[in-house]
Amino acid sequence: MKIEQIYTGCLAQGAYYIVSENEAAIIDPLREVKPYLDRLEKDNVTLKYIFETHFHADFVSGHLDLSKNTNAPIVYGPTAQPEFEAIIAEDNQIFEIGNIKIKALHTPGHTMESTTYLLIDENGVETAIFTGDTLFLGDVGRPDLAQKAGSVTQEDLAGILYESLHNKILPLDDSITVYPAHGAGSACGKNMQKETVDILGNQKRTNYALNQPDKESFIREVLDGLTAPPKYFGMNVAMNKGGYDSLDTVMDRGLNPISVEDFESFAEETGALILDTRGPADFHKGYIPNAINIGLKGDFAPWVGSLIVDVKHPLLLVSDEGTEEEVITRLSRVGFDNVLGYLKGGFEAWKNSTKEIDEVKRISPAEFAEAFNENSKIIDVRKIGEYSAEHIDNAYSRPLDTISDWVSTIDDSEHFFLHCAGGYRSMIAASILNSHGIRNFTEIEGGFNGIKKTEKLPVSDFVFQSKTL
Repeated sequence: MKIEQIYTGCLAQGAYYIVSENEAAIIDPLREVKPYLDRLEKDNVTLKYIFETHFHADFVSGHLDLSKNTNAPIVYGPTAQPEFEAIIAEDNQIFEIGNIKIKALHTPGHTMESTTYLLIDENGVETAIFTGDTLFLGDVGRPDLAQKAGSVTQEDLAGILYESLHNKILPLDDSITVYPAHGAGSACGKNMQKETVDILGNQKRTNYALNQPDKESFIREVLDGLTAPPKYFGMNVAMNKGGYDSLDTVMDRGLNPISVEDFESFAEETGALILDTRGPADFHKGYIPNAINIGLKGDFAPWVGSLIVDVKHPLLLVSDEGTEEEVITRLSRVGFDNVLGYLKGGFEAWKNSTKEIDEVKRISPAEFAEAFNENSKIIDVRKIGEYSAEHIDNAYSRPLDTISDWVSTIDDSEHFFLHCAGGYRSMIAASILNSHGIRNFTEIEGGFNGIKKTEKLPVSDFVFQSKTL
């Protein structure tokens, strides 16, 4: 028997590849299925089942393409109603792969179809659980995504999750290995550990959610501090439940080189958003006016989902040459399939033409320290938790993921400084502000990490400022 965790850091997502004898199973596959097909061929095994723990909200699964390529059936837990052919498992139903077994344990709460898969090895020993978003390391799945107006509330779901954990998972042996669907950095939980594998006994001891004295306390603690889920989540659920284009189709459409001469008119004709995926150090020196910068070398796909939101919105890419296929793949992971093409020759081709170029004013932390005074206006786009821990005195907390809510409050007649932790998020914010005609600001290279090293600026604990900017 072999169990392989295939972890994708930018999504903080774990898929699982299990082999026994000449058969295999894959749990929660990513959108691009070639790596799985390559493993199956290398191991000379047949994919018998594709298990889905639930209808994922934060990424588009590869279940459909994988099933099409292998003829393996897709398995969901009880109550799931996909709009394509699938096996809907009964609670405690057994599936055989080689000489091991996988038992479906219905564990609703995160979503109503959420299912944990219990692996029973060749000796009949319960060995591992693949918990999806039911149980994370250090946390449990957020119970606010599947609530339905007027019928099921997040409190109801949290109570259902409590029963699932206490009736199905906690009675299992402490030695069982826990393989969750996500780790630290995922928006599907709030308190996840950086580790991606643990034993159940350790989670029973250390996971705050598993150590509440009663259901009421569990509901209160699990719901406390939940931020609003990213707005693209519902669209990803719909794609996972209803189907989507093959990644090959998405790739063929997106790998369309567009000349400098045609790029601007093509954007105007299609209403496409120009997405510049270069790093902030390059973007600030020059970019196509109104382009939005979300750097590929960062939490690219989740930020695209959080800020662009509409997965059907047409996109045109400006990318470092040779990265176009990677960009399209990572966009597809969160459902952004409508890439119409990319700028042939990259930004250098645009720069070498006579077309207009925009810039973002950027200074070093040392230059900021010299320019700073008691009247300086500062906008900090880090998460509220980061700001709470430490921030520049009197800085305004305006998290990047809520920029659509606060951009209209900016007074462009008054200059301000803009920063995040390291410069990635603040350049995203700068590009969005510029696209709204807000230009009277200076972005700080290196962000708060660089600012702290100057040791010249007053830093304080959390005092949230809610007044209009």
